[in-house]
Amino acid sequence: MDQDTLLRLPFCPIERTLRVLDTKWTALLMRDLLGGTRRFSELRRSLEGISPKTLTGRLRALEEQGIVHRTIHAEVPPRVEYTLTDYGQTLRPVLEAMAAWGIRDAEREAERSADPEKPRDTEALALAADRATR
Repeated sequence: MDQDTLLRLPFCPIERTLRVLDTKWTALLMRDLLGGTRRFSELRRSLEGISPKTLTGRLRALEEQGIVHRTIHAEVPPRVEYTLTDYGQTLRPVLEAMAAWGIRDAEREAERSADPEKPRDTEALALAADRATR
């Protein structure tokens, strides 16, 4: 979509997308859910540093937007699982594009600061690419 088309729309599509992904932790939470159904504890472990209150808030907001579905299993203790809805899956190309850009940026940074004595961390870049697309 070209700039002129964007300017003629009654809303900014990029702004609408950012309303979903722009809060802290949300894009990383979506990244984890792209890999399939996750339990609260799995998400919390993956998102090191997020508080339970913040994680609950982000999950509830995504649930209200129809992006995440919450399943509560009647067990003791209760088991709660989160999965992306079909609508939530439509954000996959956006997040994959973000991951691809991040990888290119990391490679660019590594090339710009290349030190002949210090090898590039290609293993870390490959791990990041794999994690971003699971």
